[in-house]
Amino acid sequence: MDQTEAFDNTHKPAASLPDWMSDLPDHLPISRISIPGTHDTMSLFGDSSIRCQSWPLEAQLAAGVRFLDIRCKLEDGHFLIYHVNTYQETDFSRVLKGTLRFLKKHPRETVLMRVKEELPVLPDEDFGPRLRRYLDEEGQGQIWAKEAIPTLGEVRGKIIILEELEDEVLGVPYEALSVGDAWHVLSTDSKWDRVLEHLNAANTASHATLHLTFCSGNGLFTNPEELAKDINQRCYKHLSSQAGKGMQWGVVIMDFPGAGLVRTIAESNVETGIDVSTVLNL
Repeated sequence: MDQTEAFDNTHKPAASLPDWMSDLPDHLPISRISIPGTHDTMSLFGDSSIRCQSWPLEAQLAAGVRFLDIRCKLEDGHFLIYHVNTYQETDFSRVLKGTLRFLKKHPRETVLMRVKEELPVLPDEDFGPRLRRYLDEEGQGQIWAKEAIPTLGEVRGKIIILEELEDEVLGVPYEALSVGDAWHVLSTDSKWDRVLEHLNAANTASHATLHLTFCSGNGLFTNPEELAKDINQRCYKHLSSQAGKGMQWGVVIMDFPGAGLVRTIAESNVETGIDVSTVLNL
């Protein structure tokens, strides 16, 4: 098994999968679709403890990534993208416009977008209201900002907001989701055990709940890239071994994913009526 299929720290994916949702049936709830995603999506800059991705946003979307993890700080009225205290040389405006531009070209896709205030000393009381106004003004009417989990047909061509705000409802509440995010890593074996446990829960639990499994992590004896080399390979091997069994993995969220791993997650939806080989664009 080629490790580059599971892990990729280059600037361009080995293959693209821009329309893999196109043949999925409209009636499917988003919670019943296996979806590849990236942790700290825009964290391309910083030292080895900070950098989590190498593909820019446009490449991630073209490769088939459909969950984005966006961390913002509100500074002088602008939502700037950070990972911890490292500015990622972009802002939420460019992320939103880039995602909507992709969806305009691929109108049968949808993108889940977690929007989080990144590590404030104290939560900024203006963050939620300003974000609401921004989404209303810049979202081009293509934002799902309701609490309910939608069907795919309801959100084709749209961004689904997953929000973590106390006083504003701007989308599906993050606290209502089943999230497996054991990000502090003591050993790769224990990390994989937690990932596998949550992947299995996503497959066997109620499909009315959206499950998010983070394969990413950091720790004293590792960093995001080193961990991804190991965990992504284990994830690729496990998911590939279950191919054709009608498994549903929820949202699988990764650092430095390889195009093969992204494709494997998308292809697990074959039992729901999609044959991604018909839309794979090598």
